[in-house]
Amino acid sequence: MTIQVNDLDHRDAAPIVSPFTTVLSQSAAAPSVYKTVGKRFLDISVVIAMLPVVLPVILVMAALVALDGHNPFYTQNRVGRFGQIFRMYKLRTMIPNAKASLENYLAKNQEARVEWEINQKLREDPRITKIGQFLRRSSLDELPQLLNVLLGDMSLVGPRPMMIEQTPLYPSMSYYMLRPGVTGPWQVSERNASAFAARANFDTEYSRTVSFWLDLKILLRTILVVVRGTGC
Repeated sequence: MTIQVNDLDHRDAAPIVSPFTTVLSQSAAAPSVYKTVGKRFLDISVVIAMLPVVLPVILVMAALVALDGHNPFYTQNRVGRFGQIFRMYKLRTMIPNAKASLENYLAKNQEARVEWEINQKLREDPRITKIGQFLRRSSLDELPQLLNVLLGDMSLVGPRPMMIEQTPLYPSMSYYMLRPGVTGPWQVSERNASAFAARANFDTEYSRTVSFWLDLKILLRTILVVVRGTGC
């Protein structure tokens, strides 16, 4: 199995918000002990503990995607902490050439274009494959991001990873203060209802109140989201 790589090589990409990096670093100069040490320790400990169960699930899901005629893995550039660009890993849920397919669909469907511009997602997305619909509802497509957690690009809990082209739509600095999360407050609340810009409210509140107990609560709520199949 191979991993398909999209966009530019993250090693050659400059931080997306480099003018703000110094300000953000100073703002985060005196965080709590949990933020500086405990959160990272929790990430690594939980991921290592989950690997014996998660790895077989990833391999089975990858095989199902491959049987559907698609490369099972792909990576995409996302914006991380302090605007650093990183490669995010996922199981494939969309058809090949999804970007061109989306542009063609939006050009023919004005209602869908408005929905996309507001939410940065579609309720009826023509790019998603049949197995991809299951993976998204169950959130199993996110499991390869545990590798990003081990690498330090992401955290188990944090803001939803943002694409580079989405940064002009994000109205706050809160996102850049944190590592993006496999799950987070937005993901377990209004996952399919809120507009893209509304994510900033969740990120700001989370950045202000982050703690071990809050992360534990979000992780437990994530299990309910997965069981109910309300992923997006």
